[in-house]
Amino acid sequence: MADKAQVSRLLRTARGQIDGILKMVEEDRYCMDISHQVMATGAILRRANKEIIRAHMKGCIADALSSENSDEKIDELMDILDKFSHE
Repeated sequence: MADKAQVSRLLRTARGQIDGILKMVEEDRYCMDISHQVMATGAILRRANKEIIRAHMKGCIADALSSENSDEKIDELMDILDKFSHE
């Protein structure tokens, strides 16, 4: 199970940044400033996702390695890692 407090904090921070970005767009702020904020928000979301995946690996994957559905869980993990490599 992921550290809910940490993941929630990261997601609330990203939500706050997105609200700020929307305000920047509405105010016709400088494009590069908006872009920097979008990238910063993306970095926070990636950190939250890494925590979720880490917890999955420590819990579900570890349990699956000692059971019969380990191939399914490993394939699932490989699919998400493939998506990471295409960002």
